[in-house]
Amino acid sequence: MATSQGRTAGSGDRARYARLLDHAGRTTVGLRAAPGAPGARMWGSGVLIAPGWVLTCAHVLAASDGRRRETGPDGVFGVAFGGRVVPARQAYDLSRPAPEAGPGAARADLALVRLLDPEGRHPCAWLSDQPATLLEDAYIFRGHDSGDHDSGGHDRSGPAAGGAGDGGAAGACTGSGDADAGRRPRGRAPGDVDGDRAAAPAAPVDTFIAVRFGARDARGLQFGSDVRVTPGASGGPLIDCDRGEVVGIVKGRHQQDHVGLAVPVTALRGLGPEHLVAGAEGLGPDPYHALMSLHDRWHWAGQELGRATGPTWFDAQHAIMAGRGRLWGVQERLQALDLLARLPAPRDPLIVEAAVGEVLDRGERPAAWSLRTWRDGHGALYQGSDPYTELRTFVHYLRIVAQLTADEVRDQPGEAAAAVREQAVRLAEFVQAKAVVLQPQDRRRIGPVRRRPRSVLVEFEPLFYDEGGAELFNWSVSEGYGQGQWLRVDVQESPGGVPFEQAREQVLRQLGGRLLRADGAAGPGARVRLEVAVPEGHWHTAAGQWEVAASTRRTARLRPVGPGRAVILRDQGRREQVDPAWLRRWQGLRTAPELQALRVRPGEGADVRPGPCAESVWRLLETAGEGALPALCHTVADGFGRDAVGVALDTGFPAGLWPARGHGEEQDCDAGCEEFHRGVRELLQGSGGVVRLPELVRQLRAKAAEAAEEGTHWARDLVLLYDDPEDPIPPLFPDRPQLSPR
Repeated sequence: MATSQGRTAGSGDRARYARLLDHAGRTTVGLRAAPGAPGARMWGSGVLIAPGWVLTCAHVLAASDGRRRETGPDGVFGVAFGGRVVPARQAYDLSRPAPEAGPGAARADLALVRLLDPEGRHPCAWLSDQPATLLEDAYIFRGHDSGDHDSGGHDRSGPAAGGAGDGGAAGACTGSGDADAGRRPRGRAPGDVDGDRAAAPAAPVDTFIAVRFGARDARGLQFGSDVRVTPGASGGPLIDCDRGEVVGIVKGRHQQDHVGLAVPVTALRGLGPEHLVAGAEGLGPDPYHALMSLHDRWHWAGQELGRATGPTWFDAQHAIMAGRGRLWGVQERLQALDLLARLPAPRDPLIVEAAVGEVLDRGERPAAWSLRTWRDGHGALYQGSDPYTELRTFVHYLRIVAQLTADEVRDQPGEAAAAVREQAVRLAEFVQAKAVVLQPQDRRRIGPVRRRPRSVLVEFEPLFYDEGGAELFNWSVSEGYGQGQWLRVDVQESPGGVPFEQAREQVLRQLGGRLLRADGAAGPGARVRLEVAVPEGHWHTAAGQWEVAASTRRTARLRPVGPGRAVILRDQGRREQVDPAWLRRWQGLRTAPELQALRVRPGEGADVRPGPCAESVWRLLETAGEGALPALCHTVADGFGRDAVGVALDTGFPAGLWPARGHGEEQDCDAGCEEFHRGVRELLQGSGGVVRLPELVRQLRAKAAEAAEEGTHWARDLVLLYDDPEDPIPPLFPDRPQLSPR
């Protein structure tokens, strides 16, 4: 039979995959009405993925008109496999996020079904931990009802009513011309784990190979087939035989171009507590982590010595992958994922992204929720590189995970923290055992990992206006590691928000301790930078004059933060989507032989009026040279100064200087303004480039605070806008309401 890459697959390939296909057939189930319901037809298929859990498409559990299927009391329906039908109930629906999740919440045509037979044991399929790629050999499996088949073994129920496209989504390996087309995997009798009892007669499970596998697009995974297909496989697994993994859940057939569609199993990463069906028993506050931990630990347990089981899914994978020369093979993956499953979930997905980025030495950031758990990070490391590089990559990643996990609970008391430390040690020992074949220079590089934050970011996020017209805010604190990699460490998520001044006071009460902890992690004598992201209207925030606790003592004195560490202001409106003008201006400032202060002030006549800046200011900023840096002596809280900063940001300027308490439009510039602009010019002359500005401003603030140098008092409330597009601030939480204009 032809495959997606034009290779001819004969009986030798089918024999190599026979054990895998057998396991896949036994883990594929049929979904139907409740056990004992007369004349029940099969709705569609599903796949067993963890003890007591079935993954299917959400539309399989709905009738063609979109309504819920007819079920028994409390929503009970039947799951058919291994010659029996067991009761089950839908637990999660990823296609309909809860209203409070917001319009940006992830949606996928997936559902999780909980079996209501806790004593029954069953096999489980292996879910891929990496995105699907071009398939060599791929099979789709269709569940079968129990005892409702014709003499040929085909379901008599006809097309499933599970939504558009179901009728062409599944079928048998008939008419393919393959010599082995009649050799189909058969179901097992109910029993223990994955083949631990002898096979019993059961309905055959039909498979077919999917050819012309296309790229993933907004609709999901695309595949085609030359063979006749039969209905009922919606919700069943798409198996990549070359990797021995379930890579997708069959969705249906597109009505226009007739390509088959499947939902990537990586879409399951969007599973959250908001997807729990009303009245269902769930998996806790982090259902995705809990589900995949059950999955990975189950597969490892199947290989335990002395266990009375037959061949397992892992055995089939190992047979397929044998002889490929992989140093990080399926056995290493099996043990690594079991060890990762025993660790607590990471506090923030960004920490997984940061670990993967450090290992792969890349600056791009994955999608906000693409890497949820340590398992997902493991799946991001398959780069198709040589076996040695692949081994080194996985060892490095797991080393980071072990140390990060241990650091999280290093000083925590109690049995739970002790258990986490024990599991982190087990992972570290596994890493050490695999690292013995690395070259000396690589063993040195993957030595003790120490997280070294470069900055602490405070962000004030506007929510909405109250009835009196006052802005209300939430806030967050993040540690920054460069290149847009952030880890949120403190979040204030009040549903109604608080006024800006109250939000600032809340931040200041704990900011001192957070800065000190980041300093300690950064290394001896380090002082990480404080970055403050504010929305328009708060660009006059004098964060350099904030006073924070000087130590972690309960009665610690308060000290100004600006003289001791670099403090910069960032624009809350610019994030990971980098405007070309912003990046171009930044690169111009970095390469300019010297920086020049660009004094921005109203001109004559129309330029003086409040409101949007006149055309002359736009022309001044748009045509400024590469080394120009705007400087304003006006207040930027309102009027001309606020408009001018907005124009500077719109025209791409990443940096600027102004006093927190500048003068208003009604006041003409005086000697104080001239002193300010002269001081800015002197600051920029011989500065050594824009990257040196935060430290130079810190030194200037320190001199002004100590009055050690005459003529520096103008710098006490100096504000430095410093917005690096190569290190953008993190994305907003997608489920929070945004500020609406009055």
